[in-house]
Amino acid sequence: METSNQKKILLAYPKSQDLDREDSSQRPLEKEFHQDANIPPIDLMYLAAVAEKAGFEAKIADYNYEGSIEKDLLEFRPDYLLINVTTPTFKADIEVLSKAKLVLPNIITIAKGATFLNHALDTMYFAKDLDFILYGEPEETFRELIIGVAPYRIAGLYYRDDLRIKFTGARPFLKDLDSLPFPARHLIDNSLYKLPYTEEYYTTIQISRGCPYHCFDCLATPVSGPEFRTRSAKDVIDEIKECVEKYNIRNFLFLTDTLNPDKKWLKEFCDLIIENALHINWYAKMRPDSIDENVTQIMAISGCKMIELETGSGSQEILDRTGRNFTIDDVRLAIKIFKKYGIMVKNIFLIGLPWDSEDTLEDTVDFASELDSDYAEFYVAPPFPGTKFYKYAQDNNLINSNTSFKKAYIAPTVATHHLSAAKVGLYRKQAYKKFYLRFGYILKKLLKMSSRIELINFIKYELNILLWK
Repeated sequence: METSNQKKILLAYPKSQDLDREDSSQRPLEKEFHQDANIPPIDLMYLAAVAEKAGFEAKIADYNYEGSIEKDLLEFRPDYLLINVTTPTFKADIEVLSKAKLVLPNIITIAKGATFLNHALDTMYFAKDLDFILYGEPEETFRELIIGVAPYRIAGLYYRDDLRIKFTGARPFLKDLDSLPFPARHLIDNSLYKLPYTEEYYTTIQISRGCPYHCFDCLATPVSGPEFRTRSAKDVIDEIKECVEKYNIRNFLFLTDTLNPDKKWLKEFCDLIIENALHINWYAKMRPDSIDENVTQIMAISGCKMIELETGSGSQEILDRTGRNFTIDDVRLAIKIFKKYGIMVKNIFLIGLPWDSEDTLEDTVDFASELDSDYAEFYVAPPFPGTKFYKYAQDNNLINSNTSFKKAYIAPTVATHHLSAAKVGLYRKQAYKKFYLRFGYILKKLLKMSSRIELINFIKYELNILLWK
């Protein structure tokens, strides 16, 4: 029950032109011609739910899409401000804290984000208006901080003790994900988050945390740990029911570093969707090396419409060097199985890795066309702090103090051993044009169009690629 002295917390994504802020799987905010939907701030929704459960009034603000932090500070007058910080947006994010202190000198400022895996201590010295950093998995650290536990007793916290910066040590990863409250979807405008073609509402649901693979360029393992931790299938089903019944949302992106390590869990989950007659559409990310045809059939029946398939590269050498632990033939077989059961595939390629050459990039461009999936994305791999790539780039002089992450994933951050950054960028453009401007591809997509909105959006997308300079 709200009282007159109820404390308030503002949880915010500072405005950015660069990056959606999901910590372990960041992606460009600038759409270019991308078909990615806006990503709901699921991390903030979890923290807001934690705050409300502890008796606080919470407000979520995604300033990428609406609102003004200056207005919210003046009108909401929060006691706490928590922001998500990324490497590409670091400077602008930190400046938000200083602006907040000017408006509300007594506000307590908190930051979280994958960038602090390497730069938390430096940030605390640099950012004088930052009071606390949540290091690692944030929910329990956040809860203890706002209910008044002494900072030195809270694991996973950077804080100030007079003139000294102190770190309480890493907090163990949460074992029981079912113990988390459902994300506070009532605090966001769900109409901001729609599927790019049909413009239907959708939301994200976190299925699991942790990734045992620890690929060379990926933040998933550093952020979420090496142990694959799933929620119970029933807990996820209950959250889906809440979304359907309370918010009329029937399209879901299941957030997981990879959906398919535990086939028994996945089958149980799909069976429950069918048994509960939920009639939903869902999408997820998977690896190609453990696709099970029987489970795939059940996935299709349960409403799986598309899989983002981690494909990596068209070069086996690059896959091996980056620790993917799957083969080109694994990818081919996975796509064959998905096509058999009518599940669309978006291949996710990464280019610009240290060993990429003209030959390996040409292999990737050719492989994408050979697979003939429904969609393909060609991201430029950035050496984000916390990844193995970052350490490798430092050791091999591929990165320096002037390296910019401003256009991470869209523009090359570093050169490879064989190619300039500019050359990598040209191959990226070539890859998109070759894949999406094929006559057979365009004809196939046009024949599958089911609505005027879908047709219009597809034509815009194709024209943007055609006119890409």
